[in-house]
Amino acid sequence: SMRGLLKQSFFCFSQIAVPFLLLGLCGRIVRAQALGTALGPGSYVAIGGAASAFPSDYDGRNIAGGMVFMDVQPTFRYGFEGETRFLRYHTDEGVTQTNYLMGVHVGIRPQRLRPYAKFLVGATRIQAPLGYAQGTFFTFVPGGGVDYMLSDRWTVRAVDLEYQVVPQFMGSEVRNFGISVGLSFRINDVIRLPQRATLRR
Repeated sequence: SMRGLLKQSFFCFSQIAVPFLLLGLCGRIVRAQALGTALGPGSYVAIGGAASAFPSDYDGRNIAGGMVFMDVQPTFRYGFEGETRFLRYHTDEGVTQTNYLMGVHVGIRPQRLRPYAKFLVGATRIQAPLGYAQGTFFTFVPGGGVDYMLSDRWTVRAVDLEYQVVPQFMGSEVRNFGISVGLSFRINDVIRLPQRATLRR
């Protein structure tokens, strides 16, 4: 069931996600300050990393791993996201999965708590058990999540959900629902207008 899958996924990635959350909380304590602007984060470029867990179609395990991502937002609402994910842990018999994805990223709320939706396309490299088969396959991914701004620079990716679809893998279709949590760093400065405006919670 979907509830059981979510429970297993949370248990799996929580073992490697704790360092990201601790780092984010430390940043929050050190930089307890007002955020600008009242009009939202504006244009920005951010890079980040996350811990992920996705199910394997072969042995019922939730394969864990990490990813790096970049958000490029010309405006708050519309932008682009690219990600590379390596799933290598909590697996056996040589089963691995690697994603190379990019697409659109749509912001929903321009404040400290920022839900978003996304649609990515790209390629997934799948290694079957014991080297039985491997290949790189077209993949499309609807998804979404919630970011939480800790400071001008640091943002926690509190939850990121993806529904990955590989239409043609060895004559069948692969569908995986996965979850990630991480932390990102904003490269460009925040411009405050007006100067003393604060970001609503």
